[in-house]
Amino acid sequence: MASNILGKISRERVLSAIVLVIITLVSLLSGGIVLAIVLYLVSIVGFLELTKACGVRKTEEKKINSMEAAGIVATTVYYSVLFMAKDEGMLSQFFLFWQEADFSVVWIIAIFLPLIFLMSVYVFAYPNYTADQVMAVYFSLIYAPVTLSFVYLARQYEGGIYLVWVIFISSWVSDTFAYLVGVMLGKHKLAPVLSPKKSIEGSVGGIVGAVLIGAVYGSFLNSVFGVQYMGGILAFIGGVGSVISQVGDLAASAIKRNHNIKDYGKLIPGHGGIMDRFDSVIFTAPIIYLLIVLFL
Repeated sequence: MASNILGKISRERVLSAIVLVIITLVSLLSGGIVLAIVLYLVSIVGFLELTKACGVRKTEEKKINSMEAAGIVATTVYYSVLFMAKDEGMLSQFFLFWQEADFSVVWIIAIFLPLIFLMSVYVFAYPNYTADQVMAVYFSLIYAPVTLSFVYLARQYEGGIYLVWVIFISSWVSDTFAYLVGVMLGKHKLAPVLSPKKSIEGSVGGIVGAVLIGAVYGSFLNSVFGVQYMGGILAFIGGVGSVISQVGDLAASAIKRNHNIKDYGKLIPGHGGIMDRFDSVIFTAPIIYLLIVLFL
């Protein structure tokens, strides 16, 4: 059985996964500006993969267009403001306003200003773009850059160096358990039209795996935080996060099916693009951050 599972995992995919894990470990352990820059770059690539998939840029066009450029500018401004608002170093002291201002200012910049900016490009470039393209760009901005920024928010939260890992327990660890259980026991299709290889057994295995690892990790953190019932709390958060991550995975697949593409990109050998690898993290990060704030 073990050899059968290993036979389905290509060497290229394994090597890419190892490199990806190393980059993730270094970024999350470093936090601060290192993590902010890595997430910013990942967000830009994911954003461009989405806009291309959604038809904002034609397949044969290699250069980004002005609508995509506007999205990159909006992402750059958002991450800059987010860093200044949450970082405790010299840069945030220089921009003291962002620490004293209500944090809703950041969300105004994240949600409303990009829309105004994109609509301005739409108006002045008319009729080069359609309203559908504007909505696709705006959707791509929220779907990738903004949601991924919650990884940074979780890491910068009090105790975030420990708690941010719950995001990846709920997504990548859950994905691994779901895959292994699905290969060994999968018989009933979870979403036969959307993702024929996914099974109900694998889905349950992913949730159970996230709950178990969350419980074990929470028990370990009891000695760090001294918080009672930490194991139970992280088990619950891991389980909820696993369900959300699977929805995120299927949602990303649905977008690909709608636009008749196999992968979002080719950046990660054996995995596809950024959106192919981070589809579950994108959905999970905001929910896990919210649950951390509520329960911890």
